[in-house]
Formats: sequence, structure tokens, C-alpha cells
Amino acid sequence: MFGLGTPELIVILAIAFLIFGGKKLPEIGSGLGKALGSFKKGIGEVEEAGTDIKNNIPGVKEISDVKDKIDKAKNITRFIK
Repeated sequence: MFGLGTPELIVILAIAFLIFGGKKLPEIGSGLGKALGSFKKGIGEVEEAGTDIKNNIPGVKEISDVKDKIDKAKNITRFIK
């Protein structure tokens, strides 16, 4: 994911254990998990809103379709050269 292997993760966890102690580590992990879940949920909502805008505003879907066709044509010309 971030280029971290097992040895690096062990070192990071050992340092975190030394800094925060055994009692705080589960609380921190739980907080990070909740924050990541909330972030992913927010990203999903933003993507859904973008799709709704694309489908509900007149003309946006047609423009998006034309853009997709132009992009495909550009890709085809790259293979022809």
C-alpha cells in the first residue's frame, strides 16, 4: 500500500507502543478506524453527488458522452501513429 513491509510496520508499532503505552494504543486504533470509515463514507457521498449531477442536469450527460467519444478517438489515434 505505502511500500511498508513487515519489518517497518513492526518498528512503527513498537515506537507507538513506547510513546503511547498499552492502554492508549487500542483507543488510538479505534479512533483511526472510525476516521477512515467516515472518510470513505464521505468520498462515496461526493462520488454519488457527482453522478447525480451528471444524470440530472440537462445537457451535462450529453456533453459527458461527447467527451468520452473524443477521448476514445484520441486513444485510437495514438495506436495509429
